[in-house]
Amino acid sequence: MPQGLDAAAVRRWAEACVRTLDEHRDAIDRINVFPVADRDTGSNMLTTMRAAVDAVVRVTSEESTAADVWTALARGALAGAHGNSGVILSQVLRGLAEVLGQRPGALRSALARADELAAKAVTDPAPGTMLTVLHAAAMACARADGGELATVLHSVAEAAAKALADTANQLPELARAGVVDAGGRGLVLVLDELAAEAGGEPRLVPETVVAQRTPRDADTLHTAREAGSAEYAYEVMYGLDGVADADAGRLRAELLRLGDCVSVVGDGRGSWAVHVHCNDVGAAIEAGVDIGRPHRIAVVRFDDQVAAATSRFAVERAIVALASGPGVAGLFRAEGAHVLSLDGESRPEPADLLAVIAGCQASHVTVLPNVTGLDDVLADAAAEAVRSGQDVIVVPTASPVQGLAALAVHDATRRPGEDVVAMAEAAAATRRGEVVLAREQGITWVGVCQPGDVLGLLDGEIVVIEPGPAGAASVVGAARRLVDRMLSGGGELVTALPGAGAPAGLADALAEHLRAEHREVEFTAYPGGQPDSLLLLGVE
Repeated sequence: MPQGLDAAAVRRWAEACVRTLDEHRDAIDRINVFPVADRDTGSNMLTTMRAAVDAVVRVTSEESTAADVWTALARGALAGAHGNSGVILSQVLRGLAEVLGQRPGALRSALARADELAAKAVTDPAPGTMLTVLHAAAMACARADGGELATVLHSVAEAAAKALADTANQLPELARAGVVDAGGRGLVLVLDELAAEAGGEPRLVPETVVAQRTPRDADTLHTAREAGSAEYAYEVMYGLDGVADADAGRLRAELLRLGDCVSVVGDGRGSWAVHVHCNDVGAAIEAGVDIGRPHRIAVVRFDDQVAAATSRFAVERAIVALASGPGVAGLFRAEGAHVLSLDGESRPEPADLLAVIAGCQASHVTVLPNVTGLDDVLADAAAEAVRSGQDVIVVPTASPVQGLAALAVHDATRRPGEDVVAMAEAAAATRRGEVVLAREQGITWVGVCQPGDVLGLLDGEIVVIEPGPAGAASVVGAARRLVDRMLSGGGELVTALPGAGAPAGLADALAEHLRAEHREVEFTAYPGGQPDSLLLLGVE
């Protein structure tokens, strides 16, 4: 099979996987009854795939090869793997990366390697799971090998969908609940997007295949652990870096002594993701300490998960962000936040914000206002939500760039209070800048401004005035002077969000300036589309 996906196609596929997993996350979570009825399979797969895409953004460029992108995807997925479904997905990406990174057209070998690695990640696999769907896909690829890439991948996705439908007949837990396997459904979506990227039409899993066939009550949301014992009350997960295969083998043996459902899976380059069900949480973590330095440690008590799933709240945590401009709103939505869109002219009512907060169906909600002057709206909406039983905390972000910085450190595995503190610290450490047009004459700290002048604001204070009339040259000049002023106090990352009225090429001109004057600084730009400012800047 000579065809293969180039670097751009692999990126597009990964990004499409994030979008489709996000779209179907709630539906996948709802049918998650095996191995543990904790309703998080869709969320875990989405989190894992987002981590993979984030790694691609951080370590690759337009000049990167397909092998570079595949490698970044696999390493990012392993580092950010959540839950068993996330661990298995990370091994699928590793298998594809190991083969397709070297032989772009060897899809048969790539899926076979993914099948092999994923199977090894589970101590005692059961039929009718995500692994069953993956194996069916690999077998279909082997039978169809030699055809056009799009045709082969169409057959792969079709076989995976058929295997998914059969899972309800293979696991009693699925049959009782009237659903198919949640992880398998997520995998079918991933394979379907791969077929679509190769040139076929997407075949999203029909709802008739995944819809529950009988009403579910609370009892059907309780099921056995993954081929393990119900005597183990905790799920422990963490990452390890720089660990040799032999040491990982000894860790696996030690964890098997402590509990069950053990997986110690790596990326082939010394990084590992560890998972175990046990009662002695300390011993499980200390076993990792003996051979390396555990990080991203997460401990979950199964009883708590079931209680959360059957409470009136659908999820434990959610982020609500206020956003002006379609680009800004899209950035927050891409990171999983619920967005209240602002039109830039009228103030939102407390009821508008309350509707979004309540609509999250989360017991704990963190609000990122990303604007100033709405303290009364925020206070009224939060107070009403608290009276209704939700826990609402407002992180003081005065600009979208501060909100994005806060969201970048958000970690749902931390305690809510600790997470809010980390987000607030990240926002406070981000200096905010803005380029706007002067609407009237005024006296500022740096002189008199006239209507039509271009103003540069640093943390709300005017520090730059470029005489009007406003044009591309004056806007670019103000942006350059403002970013220089912002970097005078240090900084490693500059984020730019051009507004709806920004001149074409503003981001490119700013990037060129930074390469010439501040080569040590990393620069990222996204079209913000905000109507009330020409440019938003953040320095971290």
